Amino acid sequence: MATIVDQAKEQMNKSVENTKENFTGIRTGRANPALLNGITVDYYGAPTPLKAVASIGVPEPRTLSITPFDASQAGKVEKAIRDSDLGVSPNRDGNVIRVTMPELTEERRKEYVKLAKTKAEEGKVAVRNIRRKTKESIDKSVKDGELGEDEGDRLLKDLDKVTKQVVDSIDTLLEGKQKEIMEV
Repeated sequence: MATIVDQAKEQMNKSVENTKENFTGIRTGRANPALLNGITVDYYGAPTPLKAVASIGVPEPRTLSITPFDASQAGKVEKAIRDSDLGVSPNRDGNVIRVTMPELTEERRKEYVKLAKTKAEEGKVAVRNIRRKTKESIDKSVKDGELGEDEGDRLLKDLDKVTKQVVDSIDTLLEGKQKEIMEV
């Protein structure tokens, strides 16, 4: 029955990975190809992720270069970037589209820190929900007589230990992202 705690830990680690993934979409002072992850291009009538229709490079710390695989789609790629919520204006140079990330103002940095805190809290809530469901499952097993009370208590202590470790790792990720955002 100790596997129930292992399963919970596995699910919680997925929440940490999801939080990490959410953090990559938050802008910092430098250009990061992950910023373009949420952008979809109208590719021959089908909404397609940008990274599936173009290669993305970082030639300079604050510049992204996007090269569509199909040169005839460069205009649609440029439009998708312009219409996104990134607040950047792409410059087209033949087939290559360059996006220069503007310097972040102090106010904008603080907004991004708030966004990072929100994403971290969402991750923690997911972890707590996993803990709650696992605890209910352990309590039900003890009540049904499948587990002894001592075994149930031990599993709950293990579960609490795992939950604390995972929440601490999300907090550590958040601290790192905050430093990255506030770095000028």
